[in-house]
Amino acid sequence: MMNNLFSVFDPCTGLASMNWLSTIIFLVIMPYKMWMTQNKITLSMSMICKTLNKEMLMLMKYKGTNLIMISFFMLLLFNNLMGLAPYVFTSSAHLTFSLTMALPMWMALMIYGWLNKTNSMFSHLVPNGTPGILMPFMVMIETISNIIRPGSLAVRLTANMIAGHLLMTLLGSDKSMLMLVSTMIIFISLMMFELAVAMIQSYVFMTLMTLYSSEI
Repeated sequence: MMNNLFSVFDPCTGLASMNWLSTIIFLVIMPYKMWMTQNKITLSMSMICKTLNKEMLMLMKYKGTNLIMISFFMLLLFNNLMGLAPYVFTSSAHLTFSLTMALPMWMALMIYGWLNKTNSMFSHLVPNGTPGILMPFMVMIETISNIIRPGSLAVRLTANMIAGHLLMTLLGSDKSMLMLVSTMIIFISLMMFELAVAMIQSYVFMTLMTLYSSEI
């Protein structure tokens, strides 16, 4: 039963598995600059990008990083939303996908910070007002918290995307006609909840990555 339940998250379904290509399907529906007037998709994406850019300018003091963070947000948003469609592989429900984004970005920020702003990186290990006797422990705690940041980002995204899919899989396994109406009502409510989760998780991933990078 557990093997069948988690088989929906199996990325390898054959010798020539093309499941991971669903990660870049959104490039087909991206709004291209081929029309004189903007359509609704272009306008909505432009409004989202402008709103996120204004918000991140208050957190990020380095120019150019907003483009990277908004790109992360768009990539996650499209993949999370496409994962709700039937017969579409949910790549964001795998640590392979989320850790591939979080770990290189975190390593690049750490290498840049320790090479160029060593004093600032050391100052983050000991918060202001820490008693002298607690400073060694605070250094250990802050070091561990910095190391587990990419893992926590990846696991948070993966766990939230898996939870709703597992619940829908369990509800879909009930074939009784008596439970059909109640199951459909629960499915509709759960789909609306998963839609909100898909958007919130993209925003949380982008915001936390921006906060981590702003500490350098």
